[in-house]
Amino acid sequence: MADPMKIRATMAGDKVEVKVLMAHEMETGQRKDGKGKVIPAWFIQNVTATHNGKTVLSAEWGPAVSKNPFLSFRFSGGKPGEKVTITWVDNHGDKRTDEATIS
Repeated sequence: MADPMKIRATMAGDKVEVKVLMAHEMETGQRKDGKGKVIPAWFIQNVTATHNGKTVLSAEWGPAVSKNPFLSFRFSGGKPGEKVTITWVDNHGDKRTDEATIS
């Protein structure tokens, strides 16, 4: 299982601003190791953010996203004390879900 995501969700006027740092190697499948062997592809494919059971962000990623990706987005309808849940799934089927409380 991957390390926990670092998530910050804060009110920015009437919107919730969410910042997420995900711990993931994000290998493209095109690099080679020191012996010249191709390093297999391993990257996050899907990212979903939910608030009160409703999807507020859905993204499909590919191998061109950097190692330990950072994601920032805003949505309407949140209030301090409510939860935002972020889930990612990679091309190996690994999955990580973490949540943050809106402040």
